[in-house]
Amino acid sequence: MSDSDKETAPARPGRLQRLADSDLFSPVQWRRRVLFWSGAVIVGLAAVGFAQAADYAFGLFHRMVTHSRWWAFVVTPATFALLAWLTSGVLKPTRGSGIPQAIAALKVEDEGFRKSLLSLRVAVGKMALTLAALLGGASVGREGPTVHVGAGLLYSLGRRFGFADAAAAGRFILAGAAAGLAAAFNTPLAGVVFAIEEMSGAFEHRMSGILLTAVIIAGVVSLGILGNYAYFGRLDMGLPLGRAWWAVLATGLGCGLAGGLFARLILPHDRGLRGAVGRLRARQPVLFAAGCGMALVLLSQLTQTGLYGTGYAQARAILEGHHDTVSAFGALKFLGNIASYWAGIPGGIFSPALAVGAGLGDNIAALVPGADASAVVLLAMAAYLSGVTQAPLTATVISMELTANQQMAIPIMATCLLARAASSLLCRKPVYRALADRLIEGYEQELARREESATASPAPENGEAELVEDPATPMPPEPREPT
Repeated sequence: MSDSDKETAPARPGRLQRLADSDLFSPVQWRRRVLFWSGAVIVGLAAVGFAQAADYAFGLFHRMVTHSRWWAFVVTPATFALLAWLTSGVLKPTRGSGIPQAIAALKVEDEGFRKSLLSLRVAVGKMALTLAALLGGASVGREGPTVHVGAGLLYSLGRRFGFADAAAAGRFILAGAAAGLAAAFNTPLAGVVFAIEEMSGAFEHRMSGILLTAVIIAGVVSLGILGNYAYFGRLDMGLPLGRAWWAVLATGLGCGLAGGLFARLILPHDRGLRGAVGRLRARQPVLFAAGCGMALVLLSQLTQTGLYGTGYAQARAILEGHHDTVSAFGALKFLGNIASYWAGIPGGIFSPALAVGAGLGDNIAALVPGADASAVVLLAMAAYLSGVTQAPLTATVISMELTANQQMAIPIMATCLLARAASSLLCRKPVYRALADRLIEGYEQELARREESATASPAPENGEAELVEDPATPMPPEPREPT
């Protein structure tokens, strides 16, 4: 094509779209802004409603087992079995935390794949089934599901109003996930850091304003309804430089290794204990889930407060120094979280991880004389969360905002970095990204299977499109569903 032809050739749609997007005052940009603002309000309302419903659902279970702890032997295994059965079909994407689903949808720019993970049906199902899990006493949290719901709501809203191209949809997913975490914990800065460190893995200048706007609006909605609060209350504590800093080393290494072990145990594998668990779950998912529920109930009998729910009440009591939990609460909550996650039911791991960290910190505080016990517990919570997620920046910011404490900023940073390094000795890849990669691998295997089926079955001579499976052609195994 000559230079003159190039000058007179019509602009391609993609180029026109980019030119329109680059104009800050174009109708496309204003429509996108209005959608982001409206979507952030919806995410904030959903997060607040979800939080209140979760507290109510677990409150019902707590009152029931307070009346008689024997009810848990019936209700919890039955709930686990029911949830395993409900999520064996079209609601499979509602299993687990929800953060891996959001990461996988962000990575794969395929509308069908994204819709299967982030549709409105999945978002509503995620909330409903997580509430059912808490009503049955499962040791799960709501923060990861809130991230999943936020990403799904904003993605569905963008698709509904014409922003279905891969780049635009990715922005809606990322902003929805950040707004979901910010509103769930009332931690706006953590929402932004989480989106950069965990979701996208990089900072994109064009996304900074979108992320901040979505997080601010969702945070304002939460602030307007629930007020200005810190998740664990405002605690005044510090860790003076000196002997007390041995707590940084103890919590960073100890809780980091524990977090890495947890992440390793929940990642699917073909061999060893995890391989045996995966095969058993695949053969009898409902019975296996019921067995996991029974294991949680039996472990809870070893404590006075139980291991059910998020563990928020126990973690806050330990932080404040007036608790009646057993000394092995951290280790028992660790096992309870494993049982709940292995069952394959919906529910997150953020809040239960903080409860494990609080229990372990209570043990470590007795070994570090001269350090404020509450400060050691906070360090342990941050370290364990960093060890599980291998996202030290997110763990640092969340831990600081959860208690509205700025004095502990440097000790928390140092602890989270140590925990990240210790965790990598046991689990080489961050758990959320590893689970997201499993989802992507399953999607790619399914595509390969379909392509192989199509090429193995040539079209009939009469011209009709008909696919006939060739029995002589070996088919690849069905993709394994991540927990």
